[in-house]
Amino acid sequence: MSFNNFEVIEDSFFLNGKPFRILSGALHYFRVLPQQWEDRLLKLKAMGLNTVETYVAWNVHEAERGCFRFDGAADLVGFIRLAQALGLYVIVRPGPFICAEWEFGGLPAWLLNDPEMEVRCCYPPYQDAVQTFFSKLLPMLVPLQIQHGGPILAMQVENEYGSYGSDQSYLQWLNQLMLELGVQCLLFTSDGATRSMLTHGSLPSVLKTANFGSRAAEEFATLRQYQPRGPLMCMEFWNGWFDHWGEVHHTRHADDAANALEQIMASGASVNVYMFHGGSNFGFMNGANTDLISREYQPTINSYDYDAPLNEAGEPTPKFHAFRRVLERHNELPETALPPPTTKYHSEALRFKQSVSLLDSLSVLSTPELSIAPRSMESLGQNYGFLLYCSEVCHPQGKATLSVERVHDRAQVFVNGREVGVLARNGPLAIEIELPETTNTIELLVENQGRVNYGPDLQDRKGILGWVRLDLNKIYHWSMFTLPLNNLSNLAFVDRSDGENLESQFKLCPAFHRTTFNVDQPGDCFLALTRCTKGVAWLNGFNLGRYWDKGPQTALYVPAPLLQPGQNELIILELHQSEVGSAQFVPHRPL
Repeated sequence: MSFNNFEVIEDSFFLNGKPFRILSGALHYFRVLPQQWEDRLLKLKAMGLNTVETYVAWNVHEAERGCFRFDGAADLVGFIRLAQALGLYVIVRPGPFICAEWEFGGLPAWLLNDPEMEVRCCYPPYQDAVQTFFSKLLPMLVPLQIQHGGPILAMQVENEYGSYGSDQSYLQWLNQLMLELGVQCLLFTSDGATRSMLTHGSLPSVLKTANFGSRAAEEFATLRQYQPRGPLMCMEFWNGWFDHWGEVHHTRHADDAANALEQIMASGASVNVYMFHGGSNFGFMNGANTDLISREYQPTINSYDYDAPLNEAGEPTPKFHAFRRVLERHNELPETALPPPTTKYHSEALRFKQSVSLLDSLSVLSTPELSIAPRSMESLGQNYGFLLYCSEVCHPQGKATLSVERVHDRAQVFVNGREVGVLARNGPLAIEIELPETTNTIELLVENQGRVNYGPDLQDRKGILGWVRLDLNKIYHWSMFTLPLNNLSNLAFVDRSDGENLESQFKLCPAFHRTTFNVDQPGDCFLALTRCTKGVAWLNGFNLGRYWDKGPQTALYVPAPLLQPGQNELIILELHQSEVGSAQFVPHRPL
């Protein structure tokens, strides 16, 4: 395969002087373990696609300001070179904002240390941060452009800006920055095909593309009003959808999605299947939405299965085969064999053998910060996880109303170490509690459930935002324990005995629970938990993500590379159940 030029001539893309139709699939390197990249890319090619598209998640590469990472799971260059070696072209969407149902839309949490921060506009501190990141990122991508023998055909300017802001100066600045840093490949914008979005999100000199899931003729007709000439492309063909906690799992029948793809192909347009393979929001990296009318907060689950042609475990679905049939009706597709099915792993039910209370473990997990009033997670230099607020309060004995001005996102309330209720962003923001003494310890364990990744509420700071009151009185003098939970090695677990509590029930809730087990041959599987309400799971130190019995996700995907031959360790943090059930690794997602 020779690489030297990709351009727009009239209404078509041309690659090395010949007409070329982009048949792309979205696959995010940061949602798939590096050991599985090749398997997923080969399957993308086997479906009949010639290009892979990926976002770039800024918060993966610069999680802490000024500390850059481009290795291991963040090896973007390695992902792109692997795609090239497998005979695929690449589209890169570097953001800096990516949405993608990813935490803060890919923006790093530390931006919110600035109390005046405004993202995605000409706010100078934001622009400075973007310029610093792009000055690291883009020089790594420049040699991989098609003009230099690489596979990158095109890069995107921002992302769906038309559904957010109106700062054309910002878009122009970002476009110019990319050019100054050596980007020579085709630049494009992508927006929903509405008049408002195309007005606010596009640039006069940059190719416009449209995002939609159906009615291709109507959507492209709207795009043509803003771009009378040039190739048509659906940059995001939404063939499935994502899930929020508490919703029914979204599905779209393969035939319906294939018919929508057929309409795109019949129009002669290029396409990017979003998603070809969604992968997983491991750890605390899921995003969230707020309803544009009610402002209800809607955190996204860990699974990014998306009902895509390749499911979360990397297995072809009926949609995969239906899409290939559509593609081969319009293009001559190479015969590419599917990789063999992956090995599966199954375990017996595992009992948790050791436990330790979270509240009893604070000294090994965190060092308290003192403040007169509650502070946000970002102002304490914390990105993700939990934050415990603690204050000793003098108040008359008996019933009292505990209330907060705002909490992002969910707070368990404890009086003298005992859980008495939950406050939440969507309500309630006040509960009645019983104060057994005149002086009592009030604690609020706040969970960051994922920052908003779409819409006007991107400045989504976490923790207690504002006052905490007992009846009419504000509570002052707080100790705050940051709990990112990225290192559990110092926890002092205690062995359990059958039918026996380690301590009184309330001291074991919330608690960490641990077990070990042996594996002969690792394989892909799902972790199912019984009699567990809400919490987080770690396998061999790797944060698999959150579980919650409200669904729709009922088990956590476990890629085979996370298991190791011999002894393995599983730890969960259960927030509500004082006595948890068991864990089991099963070969397929439970229904």
